[in-house]
Amino acid sequence: MDWIFLAAAGICEMLGVVMINKVHRDRTLRSYLLLAASFGASFLFLSLAMRGIPMGTAYAVWTGLGASGGAILGMVLYGESRAWKRLLFIGMIIASAVGLKLIH
Repeated sequence: MDWIFLAAAGICEMLGVVMINKVHRDRTLRSYLLLAASFGASFLFLSLAMRGIPMGTAYAVWTGLGASGGAILGMVLYGESRAWKRLLFIGMIIASAVGLKLIH
């Protein structure tokens, strides 16, 4: 269950990153509330995951999912660069998160 919480934390982190872009563009109360809710849920799920996953592993996976997921969502939603080098390094981040799961 801890890894499910960690995955949920990563997904909420990705949504929070997308909401930062939305707040930057819209600056509406709704955008700010969704931003706060996304990051708040991310921290909640991260803290639940850390009951059974060591802090270093949980934090590394959480930030990796948030960073790589945010980059992928930027490509899909906002037309950001899909250069092969960028995709390679995003893949390396994801592979590292999977590796940490496999050795835990």
